[in-house]
Amino acid sequence: MFIFVKAQTASLIATLTDYFITVVCKEFLKFWYVEASVIGTLAGGVCHFLLGRHWVFGARHKSSRHQAYKYLLVWTGNLMLTTASVYLLTNYLNMSYVISKVFASVVVGVSYNYVLHKKFVFKH
Repeated sequence: MFIFVKAQTASLIATLTDYFITVVCKEFLKFWYVEASVIGTLAGGVCHFLLGRHWVFGARHKSSRHQAYKYLLVWTGNLMLTTASVYLLTNYLNMSYVISKVFASVVVGVSYNYVLHKKFVFKH
């Protein structure tokens, strides 16, 4: 249970990083919301990998290159699921891009990321 709490805390930190970068790119740099979402997701992914490896799963003793490769595979799925969800929810349900990003992140984070990080990437 403690690992789950740490994983959710790391996800929250990475998500805040993701959202901050997304909003800055969209609102201040005037990127298209899908581009902004991808850039935010990239920043959040790097943050989350480092927190997962060093703090959540304590997997520093394993090959970082191997973990990074597996993380990249999982993260690519996360990027596709999140980006597609943001696009669909924003364009077809007329949700705010921020609300659609929150919704997509929560659903993908709990149902996809945690399980694959624990069982595949960091094998805890």
